[in-house]
Amino acid sequence: MQIMKKYIVSTILMLLSVISFGQKGTELIGIWLTQDGGSKVEIVKNEDGSYSGKIVWLRTPRERDGSYKLDINNPDQNLRNRKIIGLQLLDGFKYNKRKEEWTGGTIYDPQSGSTYKCYMWFDGDVNKLCVKGYIGIALIGRTSNWTRIAGAA
Repeated sequence: MQIMKKYIVSTILMLLSVISFGQKGTELIGIWLTQDGGSKVEIVKNEDGSYSGKIVWLRTPRERDGSYKLDINNPDQNLRNRKIIGLQLLDGFKYNKRKEEWTGGTIYDPQSGSTYKCYMWFDGDVNKLCVKGYIGIALIGRTSNWTRIAGAA
C-alpha cells in the first residue's frame, strides 16, 4: 500500500512537471494595464499557438456626448465605426524560447491609426511587460511598460 502511494505521488509530480514545461511562454497571458493607465489589454493564446490582445477596459470609454469611443483614426474608413473597447490591439506573436520574448507580432495604435511591428519581453519581473513597437528596425521605436492586473490571469 505504501509503495502504491509513492508511485501515485511520483506519477502526479512527473505529470505536473511535464505540463509546466510545456507551458513555457504562457506567462504573457492575462490582463495588463498600459503605461499611461488609460486602458487594459487582455492577452490570450490562440488555437494556432500565437498570442493576441484586445482592449477590455478604458478609463474614459465614452465621448463627451455619451457615445462610445470609436476607431476614428483608422486608415480604412470602413473600420472607423468599431468601438475601441473590444478592439484587437496585438496580433501574431510567437514565443521565442531562445530570446525569451514574444516576436513577429504587430501592435495597433488607435490614437494614430497606425500599426507597428512589435515584440514583448519581461525584464526580470513577470508582472511588468515591456512592449516595443517600431517601424523598420527594432533599434528605432518606443517601449512602454505594462503592469499585470493581479488575479486577472
